[in-house]
Amino acid sequence: MKSNGLTLTRKRLLAILTIICFLFCALGVRLFVVQILNGKDLRGKAAEQWYRDLPLEAKRGIIYDATGQVLADNYDVYSVYVRPNAVKDTGAVAAVLGDKLGLDPVKLQEKIGSKRVSEITILRGVDSATAESIRAFDLDGVYFTADAKRNYPYGNSMSQILGFTNIDNVGQNGLEGYYDKYLSGVDGYAYTATDIKGNETGEGIKYVPSIPGCNMTLTIDAQIQSFAENAVKDACAEWGAKNAYMIVMDVRTGGIAAMAGAPSYDNNDPPRDDIHLLNALSKNKMIVDVYEPGSTFKIFTTAAALESGNAKTDDRFFCPGYRLVDGQRIKCWRTIGHGSQDLGEGVMNSCNCVFMDLAQRLGVGTFYDYLETFGFGQKTNIDFFGESKGLLMKEESVKTVDLARIGFGQAVAVTPLQLITGVSAIVNGGTLYEPYFVQSVDDYSGKNVYTREPKAVRRVIGEATSQTMRGLLENVVSSGGGKKAGVPGYRIGGKTGTAQKYENGAIAQGKYISSFIGFAPVEDPRYAVLMIVDEPSGYVYYGSLTAAPYAGRVFERIFSYIGLQPSQSVEKPETFAMPDLVGKSVDEAVAILKQHKLTFETAGEGGTVTATLPAPGGETFAGDVVLLRLQ
Repeated sequence: MKSNGLTLTRKRLLAILTIICFLFCALGVRLFVVQILNGKDLRGKAAEQWYRDLPLEAKRGIIYDATGQVLADNYDVYSVYVRPNAVKDTGAVAAVLGDKLGLDPVKLQEKIGSKRVSEITILRGVDSATAESIRAFDLDGVYFTADAKRNYPYGNSMSQILGFTNIDNVGQNGLEGYYDKYLSGVDGYAYTATDIKGNETGEGIKYVPSIPGCNMTLTIDAQIQSFAENAVKDACAEWGAKNAYMIVMDVRTGGIAAMAGAPSYDNNDPPRDDIHLLNALSKNKMIVDVYEPGSTFKIFTTAAALESGNAKTDDRFFCPGYRLVDGQRIKCWRTIGHGSQDLGEGVMNSCNCVFMDLAQRLGVGTFYDYLETFGFGQKTNIDFFGESKGLLMKEESVKTVDLARIGFGQAVAVTPLQLITGVSAIVNGGTLYEPYFVQSVDDYSGKNVYTREPKAVRRVIGEATSQTMRGLLENVVSSGGGKKAGVPGYRIGGKTGTAQKYENGAIAQGKYISSFIGFAPVEDPRYAVLMIVDEPSGYVYYGSLTAAPYAGRVFERIFSYIGLQPSQSVEKPETFAMPDLVGKSVDEAVAILKQHKLTFETAGEGGTVTATLPAPGGETFAGDVVLLRLQ
């Protein structure tokens, strides 16, 4: 019996020891989970109860232009906070804050008097002077944190490129949005120890400093940008245009030296209360929107025909004023026709018939291969949000009549950026470069984070074709419709364009997009300039008259700015009075203009001249471009 009792006792002791061991193991596991696995989270939760912290907003990186000019920086503003448990006199605090911040003191006192919250944000974005005036009262329970507000020294210049930030200093659009991960830093905070009721324990304020964002250097040159900004503003004012745009590109790299649009807005004060207006003004239409390019597209048709061997410069063409294609009569812009001309004359005259013929020589397959090589129907991959890839008809859907129209810039839609990128490739020797805005990024200590090297996408034509194209386009400026883009002493090449606009799939009567695309100097191209005037008012809508002059002014200012010396002798043209052509027939007027070596554009379909620009007796010179109003 004693043996059985002893055995039972041992079993009981063993069971108790087993339970004790299990409890110790469970406790050990629990301590491991609490201290090791969950320790960080639990310490954080405890700190949330012990400490009250206020954010210290990181300053965004500075944006510089290519020459080191500041395009976007920051200035200090303050956020005002109140901790109700630390306020001794709610009436006094509400009165001071209401007076200094322009707030209702009665509502403030009610808000501050609530003990249900530990911290209340009173107002953000308070300027330094106002913050200092409040500090002077030494109010209990009132705290400040330094924030940074974005500042754009150039105001409404570059607003559609730079974009803007929201109240939290987060990039919303433009380069501010695209490169936000670089520009935004890491926020810090200030914290104080408190008891369970939120009262400060007297340990003072401790700081975890913020880390500023990275600085960026753009390809934009603020001086060249100012030339472009003035050009688009002047064009809108002079021609009563809906919009005007200009892009200046370095043809050797694809870097954007300037990109301007009018109307614009002040980046320091965007119209946030009118979202539709803000979206309209802030959208970079040179990258996002497409348009029918008209005659500037003839550059690509010519280059494709020459490079493929489907045309030579001495090929001759006859223009009776129209072509019959698939039974459709497609008119040349000069309805009386250009007669017999070689390819160079056809380019200089911008004869639609020549380019319809070239497109049909190429055929759909070959022409589309070249268009895709030039970059149409695809994005350029510029470092910017919302880029469009343009509109090209499906190759299998293109009929002969469509092919003919594409040849002179109809039935196709491109972005301004695509157009200037492709033209730059044609004149720079044949290399297509990827366009870009940002050339380098450095952190706050000056360490380089990112450097952008020019990216050659592919070769689009050979050097021989490029050289030929430069010569053909130089003649357009020296002797053709691009005359007003010329600068005495300098060799400039280019092409004008005038295209009707479409609304709801139909031609919008009286609405045009006028443009000029040029490059210089011809002997060693450096810059390309695209000028677009959207819906010039009245009957003067040709790119040769409304767009080319502004490109010429910008070229002239760029030459002076970079110190480019003229390569030709400068002879001041002899001026004379514009002959009176009003009431004369088209043939009579053209004969007189030829005698005076004047180039002309026509507006209207009639056979009689009713007005001219310049007006009769106005000053003009040999080689000038004049307008004949016909009825």
